[in-house]
Amino acid sequence: MDNSKLNNSDNHLRVIEIEGLNKWFGSFHVLRDVSLSVEQGEKIVICGPSGSGKSTLIRCINFLEEHQEGQIVVDGIELTGDLKNIDAVRREVGMVFQSFNLFPHLSVLENCTLAPIWVRKTPQAEAEKLAMEYLDRVKIPEQAHKYPGQLSGGQQQRVAIARSLCMKPKIMLFDEPTSALDPEMIKEVLDVMVDLADSGMTMLVVTHEMGFASQVADQIIFMDEGQIVEQNTPSEFFDNPQSDRTKLFLSQILSH
Repeated sequence: MDNSKLNNSDNHLRVIEIEGLNKWFGSFHVLRDVSLSVEQGEKIVICGPSGSGKSTLIRCINFLEEHQEGQIVVDGIELTGDLKNIDAVRREVGMVFQSFNLFPHLSVLENCTLAPIWVRKTPQAEAEKLAMEYLDRVKIPEQAHKYPGQLSGGQQQRVAIARSLCMKPKIMLFDEPTSALDPEMIKEVLDVMVDLADSGMTMLVVTHEMGFASQVADQIIFMDEGQIVEQNTPSEFFDNPQSDRTKLFLSQILSH
């Protein structure tokens, strides 16, 4: 496909453009002809049953998974096997995982300053000042000199969010960020994500937290068997689902 089609004047606000994406794990066809556009500042929640391809889709956006067919353009850069392009995209795309992936031997502050110092060549004092601003934003500045093992799961996930924000990304990807947390810790992480959404950050969030989806999302995407089955605004998605498969999923998830 001609890149100019994705970057013409009509699409200047699109920060992610995915077209005809296919991905296999061996013989398993995990993503089937997925196409998706994301505009700057848009919040998209992706939901669906286990094994539907949700996490694989967002992992393809920063090349943690390599797609076999189709095109992904992030902030005007096409993702291919070109390492320079991959690095350029990863500088602009923050990612928060189910598991917190913090370095246990580094303090919270050191976890947050490592990438800005090494990747962006930010002076240490400036990196620490920025890290403290983001730790304050996720409401745990007092934990800066502790180690991850001294924090609760909810606090560790908030550190992981602050760490991503320290790279000043244009886009944030969240892969089921609350699924490993105890119920009472989920709200503190979702509150941080709501605040981030309110600030205008472009976000793609894989989650089963439907209250968060209805509060924050501009669009909700429902995936099943590697395909986007339905995409709609929260009000239409919850009140007027179009697909029988979506109706079944909602009846199961909202009855809990």
